[in-house]
Amino acid sequence: MKRREFITKAGIGTAGVIGAGTLATPSIAGSHSKTMTIVSTWGRDFPGLGTSAQRLAARITELSEGAITTEYFAGGERVAPFDVFDEVASGNSQAYIAADYYWRGTHPGFAYFTAVPMGMNSPEWNAWIKFGGGQELWDEISGGYGLKALPAGSTGCQAGGWFNKEINAADDLKGLKMRIPGLGGTVMSKLGASPISVPGSQIYENLVSGAIDACEWVGPWNDYFLKFYEAAKYYYTAGMHEPGSNLCLGMNASWWGSLSAHEKAIIETCCYEENGYQYMETMANNGAYLAKLVEEQGVQVRNFNDDVWDSFGEAAEEVFEETRDHSALAAKINDAYQGAMREIGGMNALFETGYINQRNRILGIEV
Repeated sequence: MKRREFITKAGIGTAGVIGAGTLATPSIAGSHSKTMTIVSTWGRDFPGLGTSAQRLAARITELSEGAITTEYFAGGERVAPFDVFDEVASGNSQAYIAADYYWRGTHPGFAYFTAVPMGMNSPEWNAWIKFGGGQELWDEISGGYGLKALPAGSTGCQAGGWFNKEINAADDLKGLKMRIPGLGGTVMSKLGASPISVPGSQIYENLVSGAIDACEWVGPWNDYFLKFYEAAKYYYTAGMHEPGSNLCLGMNASWWGSLSAHEKAIIETCCYEENGYQYMETMANNGAYLAKLVEEQGVQVRNFNDDVWDSFGEAAEEVFEETRDHSALAAKINDAYQGAMREIGGMNALFETGYINQRNRILGIEV
């Protein structure tokens, strides 16, 4: 099976389940084949998030040559999107594909394994996870709930969001009802906004009805298909809340422990493959779809000014301190994350960011 065969249409419908019969034809499957039921928070066939999850599920069956046969259920097809954590922890399904910051109500430490405000971008985060001790901390917090998690996707730096008015000062956020999850939502609450967490499939209806005044989702490519521009015309770049949004495959720890070393290696390989694939795919599409939003839909692109950013930073510091106070594990994760960000991010500013800024200046690339 070619990896692109899954992307056949755009939308967020809930068509029939992709099961073993629609995946790669097993060459060594049989009585010894293991079934891996995967539940997701994302809508079926939704460009980027949905198609990435479906691609990962198919790839596990393909690369294992049927030794692991996946059954994939999009959000709402087997359980509600935000119920996938309990579904997998209980052993009813073997894995979920989601963003782990959705579980910060269970433990705030989970937020650091998707994105935190004023935090690492995706390359920095991946460096920390793979080589800086991040995976070990992820194993510690996930293991406490009977889970094992691996990185399995990234959407890069997300947009600041969609607003029905311009945000020229922190005071403009007061009283705003905004769909924004994670610790970024807590930052917004510090500034007087009311953060609301709803699945992606329900954002549009809430925005159009006026139940929320603003929202964030992902970025131009993903946002285009949800048509937020029909209810909000101001689109803010560079979201402080998710500088690098990293997704995961979370598995039932007992089921993971039952796998052979070879089977574990197959799943790890597929996860890391999709982790890079989704990031590159998103980067490749965001520019074209930002242009579509502006040229076809009249969207007005805005940047938060320095005063607003300063307010974000001050509120984020408060949130980190409160997170540290939650528990010894939360403090351990926060301190390790912050230390890695300063080390990796400091180098990144000198080399990667330094180069990009000069390249854009010399070549006249508009920002």
